[in-house]
Amino acid sequence: MSASASQITILIPDPDEMMFVAGDNEANIDRLEREFGVKIVSRGAELRISGEAPAVARVGDLVGAMRTLSGRDQSLRKPALERLIGDAKEAPVATPSEMREVVATTTRGKRISPQSDNQRTYIEAIRKHDLVFAVGPAGTGKSFLAVAMGVAALRDRKVSRLILTRPAVEAGERLGFLPGDLQEKIDPYLRPLYDALYELMPPERFARATERGEIEVAPLAYMRGRSLNEAFIILDEAQNTTAPQMKMFLTRLGFGSQAVVTGDVTQIDLAGEKSGLVLAREILRDVEGIAMVDFNDRDVVRHELVARIVRAYDRFEKGNAPK
Repeated sequence: MSASASQITILIPDPDEMMFVAGDNEANIDRLEREFGVKIVSRGAELRISGEAPAVARVGDLVGAMRTLSGRDQSLRKPALERLIGDAKEAPVATPSEMREVVATTTRGKRISPQSDNQRTYIEAIRKHDLVFAVGPAGTGKSFLAVAMGVAALRDRKVSRLILTRPAVEAGERLGFLPGDLQEKIDPYLRPLYDALYELMPPERFARATERGEIEVAPLAYMRGRSLNEAFIILDEAQNTTAPQMKMFLTRLGFGSQAVVTGDVTQIDLAGEKSGLVLAREILRDVEGIAMVDFNDRDVVRHELVARIVRAYDRFEKGNAPK
């Protein structure tokens, strides 16, 4: 063994955990050996990793993070594992304690933790900045994590109100053809925000908070002319704001408030106008106190097909971009 070579032994007494780490027919072990140039031997409850010291240390950290994943929902394991391996080749692997950080707990008892480096960066940005822009493809947790942080801020009395808003942009349907009064016509546009809240709060608590004005879910037009003090404000689907709408929203921020703006710039439904989200990121990128977080397909936490769909569309759009 050369001077820079190293070997570590990891004890994994739980057979199910060892099976998850090793993979079917030790497929994960084979992949880690190829990706990082190490030798891994699985014997009983022991996993021995040998090779160049930096690679061994990185794979050791990666195995620790994989063990943390073994207790998660089956549907999340494979895409989360792909993100871990992809991230490990470019940056230090998140420690098991970072992987176990719980942002929120759903009404069904499921713990919500950051699933990727970008999600951890996002959570930290929300904690440290009064205004955060989060941009990336569908399924990367932008909206849900923002709602989770907002619910936690309201619960801990860091703010007195949680306000969630979206632009009501017609994407293939027209408001006038939808049944009901104005509020009933608008509700379908706001439904994803309600869904996130229902995941994180018991119905009776949500109803009480809404009655007391602690939680408000409303279309963006309802924000005009208001000063929003001591509030956690989330603007979702912000790629569909116009430039004047975005400026109007950003200037609503009052004392003791913070805002999170989320969007996917590949899904702009505006007709012939530049997205207010795109313009705001250009104008505000160097403004102190504002954080910009960019997600990519490796951050997708929905069905693993979603990440493949996002990549396929990206390839198609790049191939058909104007020369």
